[in-house]
Amino acid sequence: MIKSERFPCVIMRGGTSKGIYILGNELPKDQEKRDKIILAIFGSPDSRQIDGLGGADPLTSKLAIIDRSDREGIDVDYTFGQVDIHTAFVDYSSNCGNISSGVGPYAITQGLVKAVEPVTVVRIYNTNTDKVFEAEVPVIKGKPAAAGSYKIDGVPGTGARIGLNMAGTVGAKTGKLLPTGNPLDEIEVEGFGKLEVSMVDAASPMVFVRAKDIGLTGTESPAQIDSNPEMLNLLENIRCIAAEKMGIAARVTAREKVRAVPMVAFVSPAQEYKSHITGETIPADSIDFVSRDMFMGIMHKTYSGTATVCTGCAAVTVGTIVNEVMGNKGDNVLVRIGHPGGVIDCDMSVKSGEIKRAVFGRTARRIMEGYVYVPSELLD
Repeated sequence: MIKSERFPCVIMRGGTSKGIYILGNELPKDQEKRDKIILAIFGSPDSRQIDGLGGADPLTSKLAIIDRSDREGIDVDYTFGQVDIHTAFVDYSSNCGNISSGVGPYAITQGLVKAVEPVTVVRIYNTNTDKVFEAEVPVIKGKPAAAGSYKIDGVPGTGARIGLNMAGTVGAKTGKLLPTGNPLDEIEVEGFGKLEVSMVDAASPMVFVRAKDIGLTGTESPAQIDSNPEMLNLLENIRCIAAEKMGIAARVTAREKVRAVPMVAFVSPAQEYKSHITGETIPADSIDFVSRDMFMGIMHKTYSGTATVCTGCAAVTVGTIVNEVMGNKGDNVLVRIGHPGGVIDCDMSVKSGEIKRAVFGRTARRIMEGYVYVPSELLD
């Protein structure tokens, strides 16, 4: 009989992702041992993650490690981990906006932050990016509200709106909104040729391309792109080149280890299309442009939270490809992004060229709390 050790954890849906939330002091300080335990918790590496809590999809193989913060003016420290499904690797190179939406409610429920009605503002330090952001969490009777009328595409039903202000995450990985200093660059992609891109860093770094420049309409579904190995390879090549240009990682390292960032997205002007989740028509006049976000080698089923912030920042930065397809609409604008599952927006404000506000709404729900068991031998 295999002996097991148990670790208290919570499973939460954060936005359109689902993750395991755990207190940092419950895990070993030694990173190698800690990561072995995390992999065992998720059941990685295994394409089905059948022996763990992972959901066999990058959007459900996510981790939040949370501690009470000793930093002045900060409530909690939060580390995001993207747990690889196919290899024994936990990627800590970036943050996740969707999982971030669960950090505030988790911290309040765990007693790390005092609940204040009607809204508790939780100041969160993200260790991955060395940046601070705020979560505005609705509170009822001393607990984070779960019920509400706010709807996000990609999640059934409605919930209480959690506002995430990530204006403070500009330059999250590279220290600059425009890592190369340019809103538009030209790269050389082997086997393809020259390609114009915009490399932007806010919340998580991204590289944007015009859909038409790589032979796409921009309204493709995840199934269409994920079943096209040639397109997947082209998009990954673009991502790895951008990683090197942005100073994030060498191309080989980006392909093998730094797989989460930069994310690559292809954008196109506003146009009508159907949600791949509901089949409902997304009218062209309900969005400012269309974008498809690649994440961990496949298309995001909706749109990631950090990508929303980065895309919003790109949209209000004159000269970028995103600004080009949306059109320059001023310094204070609600950027409406058409993604594969529907629409997500980011409330943007710019003053004297500086991003002052970048807020997107999410919902989160506590699904389960209890103990997860891993083999005792991992602690030896």
